[in-house]
Order: sequence, then C-alpha cells, then structure tokens
Amino acid sequence: MTEALAPPLSEAVIDGDRFDADRRANLKRWPTGPEIDFDEAVDYLRAIPAHKQLAAVTRAAHRERRCLTQPRGGFGTLGLQLELMRALDREGLADIVPTTTDSYTRNEQFDKAQAGMEESERAGRSMLNGFPIVNVGHKVARQLVEAIDKPAIMLTGTSMPKLTGEIGFAAGYTGYLGSGIAYTVSYTKELSIADGIRNYQYLDRLAAQYHSRGVELHRRQPGFLTGTNIPPCIAIAIGVLDCLLAAAQGVRHYGLELAQTMHLVQDAAAISCCEELAQEYLARKGYTDVFTPVTSLHWMGAWPYDEAQASALVALGGTHAAIGGAVSVTTKSVHEAHGIPTPRANAEGLRATRMAIYLARGMRLDGLPAYEREKELIRAEVRAIVDRVLEMGDGDVAQGTVRAFQAGSLDVPWSPNRQVRSRVMPARDADGYLRILDPAGLPIPADVMQVHEEALRRKASGDGVAFDHELAVQSVYEHSEPLSRLISDTWFPRPERRQA
Repeated sequence: MTEALAPPLSEAVIDGDRFDADRRANLKRWPTGPEIDFDEAVDYLRAIPAHKQLAAVTRAAHRERRCLTQPRGGFGTLGLQLELMRALDREGLADIVPTTTDSYTRNEQFDKAQAGMEESERAGRSMLNGFPIVNVGHKVARQLVEAIDKPAIMLTGTSMPKLTGEIGFAAGYTGYLGSGIAYTVSYTKELSIADGIRNYQYLDRLAAQYHSRGVELHRRQPGFLTGTNIPPCIAIAIGVLDCLLAAAQGVRHYGLELAQTMHLVQDAAAISCCEELAQEYLARKGYTDVFTPVTSLHWMGAWPYDEAQASALVALGGTHAAIGGAVSVTTKSVHEAHGIPTPRANAEGLRATRMAIYLARGMRLDGLPAYEREKELIRAEVRAIVDRVLEMGDGDVAQGTVRAFQAGSLDVPWSPNRQVRSRVMPARDADGYLRILDPAGLPIPADVMQVHEEALRRKASGDGVAFDHELAVQSVYEHSEPLSRLISDTWFPRPERRQA
C-alpha cells in the first residue's frame, strides 16, 4: 500500500471493512496466501497445548520472575529448519524456538526466495540466510511447530510483515517479532516511516482479531535498532511508541526488547524502566490491560573472532538479563563474528546462557545507589522524548512519530533510513556506560546532558584523546577488539614490564 492510496496516517484502529478488503488483497499476493482459512487457523491455534503457547509461557515466567532463553536461527529448506529447531529444543534446551526468515522474504521478493529454496534443495545446504515461510505455506510450516515441544516464534527482520504474519500465525507460531518504527528505521533505506507504521498496524489488527476469538498471541517489539551502540533512552522511547501503536489496534500482549549495553547496572536499570514507562504511557492513553514483558538481547554490536572472548559475552548476556529481571533473553553463539552459527554452536550458546541465568538466580540490584541513579536518568530522558513526540502529534502517536523524525526530535544512531537524521551520537564512558556524546535534536534535559558530558570528558581525558566524534567511533568496535588492545598495560603488564 502506498501513502497516496492509504487513508491519512493515524493511530486509530483500522476500520473493519477496510481491514477485510486489505486482507483479501494481501493473501492473493502469493499462492500460499489464499490457502489460509481464518476459522480453521483459530481452531488450530486453540488446540495447541498451553506449554507451547508463547503468551501463556511468558505470563508464567513474568509472574515467577524466571528468565526464558530464545536463540535465533533459520535455514533455506524444510529439512534443515526441522533439524535446527529440534536441536535448539532438545540439545540447546531453549524455552522458545525461533524461525528466522531469509532476506528475500523480509523484502517480499518471494520469487527470489523460491529460487533460493529450490537451489538449497539441489545443493543439500542452505543458500538462503533464513527460512522462506511464505513460499512453504502454513500447512507445511506446521511440521516445524509440531516437531518441537516449546512455543515457536517468528523472527522476520522485516518492515513488511503482512504475509509472513498471516502464514506464521496460521502455521501455529504463537509469537511474532517486529514493529513499524524500530524495523523501518533499522533495516530499510527508502521505505517511509509512515508506511512502516501502517504495515504493522495491519499485523497488530490481525493479532487482535485472533485475540477476539480467544487466541492470545505474543507480539513483540524489536528494540535493538541498528545493531550497534544504542543508548537505552532511545530504544525505550521507540519501544513505548511502538507499544502504543499496537495497543491502539487492540493488541493486549506486547513484549518489548532491549539490546544490552554490556554494563550490568545500565542494562538492569533499562529493563526495569522499560516496562515501567510502557505501563505509564499506556495508562495515559487509557490502556490498563496490556501485558508488557521485557526481553533482553545478547550484545548486538560487533563481536570478537576469538571464541574465548565471545563466550564471555554469551555468559555475561545471560547474567545481565537474569539480574535485570527480563522475562527472556535472546541468545547468540561464539560463531557470531563468523556468520550463521551451526545448530551445535547455537545450542551451546543457549546452554551457556542458561547456566549463567542459573548462577545469577535471586540476584537483584534494588537499592544500589548507582542503579537507582541510572533509573532516574533513563526516566528523565525517555519522558522528554516521548512527551515531545506526543506533543508534535497532538496526541496521535503515528503522526507525532513521523513529525518528530522529520524534525530530529526523534533520532537513531547510524540508521540507514533516509527519513532519519542519524545525528545523535553515543559513546562509552570510562566506567562502561553508554552515554550521549551529541544529542543533536533529541530533547534531553540540560541537567541530564551534563551528566553525559562530564562522564565522557573523563573518558577522553583518561585516554588522552580529543572530546569529539572519535569517542563514538571507538565505542562501536570496542567489544570486538582483541584482548591485547582492550586490556591496558596497567591492567595486564607485558612480561618485559614486569621484569623491569
């Protein structure tokens, strides 16, 4: 749907007649679409046992303060995807089992996905970087859901979720990751933010339709954005806005994701503030019955090639998620720097994370002065950003989001999207916190920016470098550097210095 043919952008719920017409047109776009019978899909989803319903499993984990594990993973044929999902379920002990779609499917190039799937079958190995679920169709994809004993979630990485959502839900996937703002500004260059919002309004309206028939699906917002250093306030603010848009379409179960900064205090504070602030703004809009669990993501930036170093990031990621109180953690493996992990490496990453969660059981930071200070900082930042967006939209989240990006009042570091200014610049301070070096147009309060600036000036002074954009550039690749560069001589003296 183009903006010219669409109704004026608004957060308002999609009209029923229009949604039905859009849905008929959407399903006709590939031969597997018309095979879906909504009533049959409802019955199929209702029959899935509770322990394989992601909404029920997530609610139980949230109530009991348990941290679930979930990897990523997708291959180009049904056989390879079956092998992977079984390995993640049985060998990796995953609590949630994913299906990640391929890049062609994410960009709705279904003819190319078809060719890639056929080539994968001929080659006996995956020629795609994910699973072409639209080409396979919901009837065949049900084999994947039925082969595991855990809930299944769709990981699509797309700003165009209409057909993957239809196929995935009808196939028995009880969770779907994606949102109109986060994915559009993270993964696309030309797609307008308005169209990204509209595309996910369709998906959220579809999820609400299932909900009205007694099927609670787990919708989740992907908070990792551009896969590099993202200050928590930006991720949380966009998560809150995406959540409000979903709630307006009738979604009542909406998870939020936060990429880890790799600073324990900051990650724990962000997880706590994310759910708190989502509920605060939902209540302002009159939504008092939306469940908003938070998922923590293993480090989303550049990873080290050294497997020993990578294993530390894997374990620490589980520790941060557990101590922070996340309902789940999305895991990676020691193969992250090398490409798509093997099923075995993926399963090992899961087990390492699960062990870290076990070791961190019961640990909390409540009352720790640094933790409480960081929460106050994050709250002030997020409220300033979200309030400005709502003000610019005269209360309408969709309108405010588009206008705020145009003005630079909402911004994302290193976004590929032409409608995002990408002038805000984060950097890591001497203590390991992610701070904002240059807020650009973000409406961060002056007293808050003073905290950021002082911390980063101490970093620059201690490293003997200029207080400029190079601080931000150095921070991007920090965790992927070899230990010889990360650990200073004062921490880890070289043998000749010890002898001297």
